[in-house]
Amino acid sequence: MTLKTTLNDSHRALGARMVDFGGWDMPLNYGSQIEEHHQVRRDAGMFDVSHMTVVDLHGAGARDFLRRLLANSIDKVKAQGRALYTCMLDEKGGVIDDLIVYFLGEEFFRMVVNASTREKDLAWIGRHAAGFDVEVRPREDLGIIAVQGPAARSKVIDLVAADYRETVEKLGRFASATVRSAAGAELFVARTGYTGEDGFEVVLPAHQAPALWQALLDAGVRPAGLGARDTLRLEAGLNLYGQDMDESVTPYEAGLGWTVSLEEGRDFIGRAALEQQKSAGVPRQLIALVMDERGVLRHGQKVLTPAGEGEILSGTFSPTTGKAIALARVPAGDFAPGTTGVRVDIRGKEVPVRVVAAPFVKNGEAAPGIAG
Repeated sequence: MTLKTTLNDSHRALGARMVDFGGWDMPLNYGSQIEEHHQVRRDAGMFDVSHMTVVDLHGAGARDFLRRLLANSIDKVKAQGRALYTCMLDEKGGVIDDLIVYFLGEEFFRMVVNASTREKDLAWIGRHAAGFDVEVRPREDLGIIAVQGPAARSKVIDLVAADYRETVEKLGRFASATVRSAAGAELFVARTGYTGEDGFEVVLPAHQAPALWQALLDAGVRPAGLGARDTLRLEAGLNLYGQDMDESVTPYEAGLGWTVSLEEGRDFIGRAALEQQKSAGVPRQLIALVMDERGVLRHGQKVLTPAGEGEILSGTFSPTTGKAIALARVPAGDFAPGTTGVRVDIRGKEVPVRVVAAPFVKNGEAAPGIAG
């Protein structure tokens, strides 16, 4: 049975092209995917991400549980409302999921995990929570709307009740606060996102999400679908779970070594495997590629390098840069930006590509070195 978010009727009323996405009926676009992409880069766009799973953790043992569960250190977040990006690993160091966790109180943490991994995530979390004083509470009663772009923050702030606007205005990146909308809805507002642009992800009671969606529409925020979300996140150099990483990949092989905290005294799940891999030498690495010739880089294409063969993980035409861009996993080697001798096999033709530093886009424009 296909699942529907609380905004499904809203999408259909706007003429969205709907597709199956991990068992959810979701909007691919509302007309032009390219226009939706540019709208987010240049002004403000919004996405229905209510298919994502919110999991609240309550109890005196919540922090100790997260110390064990997560590869990044929950002790980095000391101020209430702060957020942490991290991976959840299996015993072999493989990535079960990547997620964001919010510190909302010493006995209250909130996690947002991917939609496609919901069942295995909840099973894994529940299994490992058994030895801790913590209650795991999936919040199926909540919806999420992401508002992204250079004008996104002002659009959301205008819809917040006057008494809370200063709180939202002062939110730093990877910070959150619970406020109320001008219409009286309780909003959990986080300055996070998946596009490389500034903005908020707003969590609220699912039954109130359609009214907020309409208020944002009335304020000039245009809806964007899965298509634009994918090109935006790839331009920002952000991994997609299931395509750029999974249980067969460690954070080191996914370019996420910066999310691993190996401080003394914390034995998180997968730590021993990561330490062994780091000591022996990480066999594969993630690199960013740009193709100056015409064509599109796509998932599964073979990448030929001086260190051996790899493959394209995520590839697309980048509307902002006007070039084909990709993330690829290749054998470990010296792939500093500007490295030559890397090619991609496109229908039997070896096409040269450039190794660059991700992200591909910064501040709404092609990053230095991308144009060539």
